[in-house]
Amino acid sequence: VQLVESGGGSVQSGGSLVLTCAASGFIGSSCMGWFRQPPGEARRGVAAIDGDGTTSYADSMKGRVVISRDNEKNTLYLSMNNLKPEDTAVYCCAAGPSICGGYYNGRRYERNCGGQGTQVTVSS
Repeated sequence: VQLVESGGGSVQSGGSLVLTCAASGFIGSSCMGWFRQPPGEARRGVAAIDGDGTTSYADSMKGRVVISRDNEKNTLYLSMNNLKPEDTAVYCCAAGPSICGGYYNGRRYERNCGGQGTQVTVSS
């Protein structure tokens, strides 16, 4: 299954964005997650959603993001609010059992992640 991210952009501090991850095939009960890589830093998990819909979030994003999925559309979403300059990063999505339970939330993620990713830039 190929994953393609979109929805990034440039916003001011306090702004909002909704990222989309479109899958080329059935995502069904797969565990899926969003990850981000700030400039010069490692990629880390942001949020995860299990096959049963259970969600989890990195501490840095709690209360500001919501991860959701539409299995009929084979699409994953990340709704981000109250964005801060430190949220500037390339965001990507991934699927797989290792993501279940939000294991990678806040942790380094060095596996393949989506397509090209989508750039989010937050200015102060």
